[in-house]
Amino acid sequence: MNFTDKDIEQIKGKGLAVEKVNAQIHLFKKGVPFVNLKSAATTKKGILSLNKEEIHQYISFFDSNRDAVTMVKFVPASGAATRMFKTLFTFLKEYKPKTESINSYINKYKVKELSVFLVGLEKLPFFEEVVNKIHKVIPNFNELSYDERRVEFIKTMLDENRLNLSSYPKGLLPFHRYREHISTAFEEHLFEAALYGSSNNQANLHFTISERHNHKFDEEFKYIEEDVEEKTSVKFNISFSYQKHSTDTIAVTTKNEPFRDDEGRLVFRPSGHGALLENLNDLDADIIFIKNIDNVVGYKFKEEVGGYKKMLAGILLKIQEQAFKYQKDLENNAANKDDLIQIAEFLSHKMNVQIGSEFKKYSKEFKIKYLFEKLNRPIRVCGMVKNEGEPGGGPFWVSGENETVSLQIVESAQIDKKKKHQKEILKNATHFNPVDLVCGIKDYKGKNYDLTKFVDSETAFITMKTKVDKDIKALELPGLWNGSMAHWNTIFVEVPLITFNPVKTVNDLLKAPHQII
Repeated sequence: MNFTDKDIEQIKGKGLAVEKVNAQIHLFKKGVPFVNLKSAATTKKGILSLNKEEIHQYISFFDSNRDAVTMVKFVPASGAATRMFKTLFTFLKEYKPKTESINSYINKYKVKELSVFLVGLEKLPFFEEVVNKIHKVIPNFNELSYDERRVEFIKTMLDENRLNLSSYPKGLLPFHRYREHISTAFEEHLFEAALYGSSNNQANLHFTISERHNHKFDEEFKYIEEDVEEKTSVKFNISFSYQKHSTDTIAVTTKNEPFRDDEGRLVFRPSGHGALLENLNDLDADIIFIKNIDNVVGYKFKEEVGGYKKMLAGILLKIQEQAFKYQKDLENNAANKDDLIQIAEFLSHKMNVQIGSEFKKYSKEFKIKYLFEKLNRPIRVCGMVKNEGEPGGGPFWVSGENETVSLQIVESAQIDKKKKHQKEILKNATHFNPVDLVCGIKDYKGKNYDLTKFVDSETAFITMKTKVDKDIKALELPGLWNGSMAHWNTIFVEVPLITFNPVKTVNDLLKAPHQII
């Protein structure tokens, strides 16, 4: 693609290289291939299922070693709360109070979600705040009809001139109502970090947020810091970062030509959560916990959820300990023939790394090089939950180049559901991905890996969007826990459903793990 001097200036101004933009345009033209599923990962093959004694052993191992390692809890938190209230926005737009009742509207459009919301609204963490605001705005509120009161309640939640809850970053929206105060998801992450993400009574948390919300998170932390530190006996180091403009991707027309605005400038778009690999790559810690901002629980469930996080971290530390020893032996040429077989079995049985059938025929020198390369990668230990109809990607064995097979977290959109065999594998999947990761990003010498070198760029996503009433194609980078970690060593571990409590809609706040009193 031949860009003008102005184009090149704009591209470089975003911290991008012309070559990178051209590669993105080439990907649009070529298309993103579907992944080739070999089979679903199950507890019989690919997902570790532990008994109570084994769980306890890994938790104890983590607790015994936690003060000897550095840890960071990494929380993608840039999402706005807007989509949580989609059903309510639609209701306010479509409901005709002069010609129908709320009940007839619900029956007409089969909006079960609205019915659930109205039945449970007194249990919402911000119920009292909404009611207090209503009485300030509408002094005669109690004299209104049932339907009128419900409409005003929703308006007070969402109107820009009232509480405007949908404008909040999701991390700062009221999530849980305790007897003495209302907590946010941001606050709950601090309490969780004290349980499993702290060493030497210090906890480091890193939130990726929208730049415009920076001051709001700072204010919230100042407001709760003293109270949380007093209750947990842990000091918190909080840091923030933003999605880098250099990770934006170019938008193209339906004919794969660069899309331009009315002023003739190239249009770039944010590239999805895969862009956060750059933020993750900037961190420096022995262990990094990754968990989404909306996946938290109230205090009644924290010990149980925290225990499974410790278990995952214990598995990581145990695997790392052995992997690092083997790498040192290989580097120092201290591994004999039997040792090489043992290392190959460790990779195969403990780290799910496929050892090629030709391995036995390799020379000793090449075997050492081969095994070292397989070991010398970042490690991720990922909790996996049994399928119960929840959304999300899943764990699969995926066939790659040169007949390699590896464990991957795959999204439904990456699978060619027109192929009967692929559709059947997807249908029979037993587990899904709750985004519950514990990562080791340092090598056996304590040096950070460059995580950008372990990405499968072919696993990007192409989506259709609209810009100024025109159809455009947008490119999302490989997902943070999908293609961005494609070449990591991967261990999947079964965890219970209690570890997965996302708040995707406002009604999720009515579920048991989010109800405190």
